[in-house]
Amino acid sequence: MKLTNFIDRLKEVNSLSKHEQLVLGIIDAINSGHLKVGHQLPSINIMVDEVGFARKTIVKAYEELKGKGLIESKKTKGYFVISDKTERYLKIALILYSFQRFQQEFYNSLRKQFGDSVQIDVFFHHNNDDVFETIYANISGKYGMYIVAPIESERSRRLLGTLAPEKLLIVDRFIDLGNTYSYVTQEFEKSTYDNLVHLKHKIKKYKRLVLFFRNDRDYPAGILRSFRNFCSDHGLPFDVLEQYEPDSVAKDRLYLFINDSDLWSLLKDCRNNDFRIGKDLGVLSFNDHIVKEIISGGITTISTDFKEMARDTATNIRNLSGLKTIVPTTLIDRGSL
Repeated sequence: MKLTNFIDRLKEVNSLSKHEQLVLGIIDAINSGHLKVGHQLPSINIMVDEVGFARKTIVKAYEELKGKGLIESKKTKGYFVISDKTERYLKIALILYSFQRFQQEFYNSLRKQFGDSVQIDVFFHHNNDDVFETIYANISGKYGMYIVAPIESERSRRLLGTLAPEKLLIVDRFIDLGNTYSYVTQEFEKSTYDNLVHLKHKIKKYKRLVLFFRNDRDYPAGILRSFRNFCSDHGLPFDVLEQYEPDSVAKDRLYLFINDSDLWSLLKDCRNNDFRIGKDLGVLSFNDHIVKEIISGGITTISTDFKEMARDTATNIRNLSGLKTIVPTTLIDRGSL
């Protein structure tokens, strides 16, 4: 039985478009065993001649099958079947900064939203343009959807701009790729400033504010700007240090953490020195996690809801809605100030 026979018998189904007839016909051929992993599909030109559909219709069908992770294109050689897992609905490339706790929460929630109908492959760029470019080169054209936490750089923006808007969803950090692209992101600058103002009456009891911030990491620049503006606007002495040095904890300071490793180190020093958090010194952390509900009586956080971000992401992709969403940032006051 020829491949075209699988497609021809779907032509009588009036509810199917031509490109859907092609996609479902090829899937039927894979399910029947006519096409096996490693088999080569007919070239686009041959399919045009044998099926009678327009070239762009053939291309669209092959691209959809690539997106489902069923076929791949090899340069100068053609299209080949790479999977017989036809029950999968979509193959997604998820590109994150690193597997930090809050990004793990985002991934786990996203995985739960889609269930087994979607394949999600995870990559980490570690806020490094060279790593991101290598990842992009290796996966470009092999996925039906790309969910990307972008690097805030011109190189990252330029590469992402080469993806079709309907195949790209920006998450976590916003970069402007134009009105045709969708995103589900946080907002850092205004929300951080507003929450610091809300805590002002507690903050003012401390003699100095200390933010740990590294420019060579994936720390959001909006947090640094809002922190400096808040301290300047309210006449508060402050320091911005790259990292917490063990045994440097001091009373009458308010410490603000983006990196959890720095936070754990300070909490250990507080325990060793019998310093009371919220009394002798204050602690404020970004990016909430269940551990911060429990440790040291609870740590006050400024954070978005990463489970909500995952739900909005899944809805956006599932409904092809092209939404532009800013996930709210909230203050969770647990008394550590």
